[in-house]
Amino acid sequence: MSTSSADHPVIPPRRPRLSVEELVRAKNAKPIQSLADLEAMSADIFESDEELDEFLAFTYAERRRDVA
Repeated sequence: MSTSSADHPVIPPRRPRLSVEELVRAKNAKPIQSLADLEAMSADIFESDEELDEFLAFTYAERRRDVA
């Protein structure tokens, strides 16, 4: 009796666990040095001030959800 591959789930290969430092090096990420740097980055992430405001409101609400 043979079994088909549908009987067994396909498990992707494990990726090696990397430390935060290794991930930062791999992405060539740099720390934010100033508010101006952060401001410049947000222009690339959010299309409008309203979208940023919605994201911040959602983030604040989620952080406070379990506190109450």
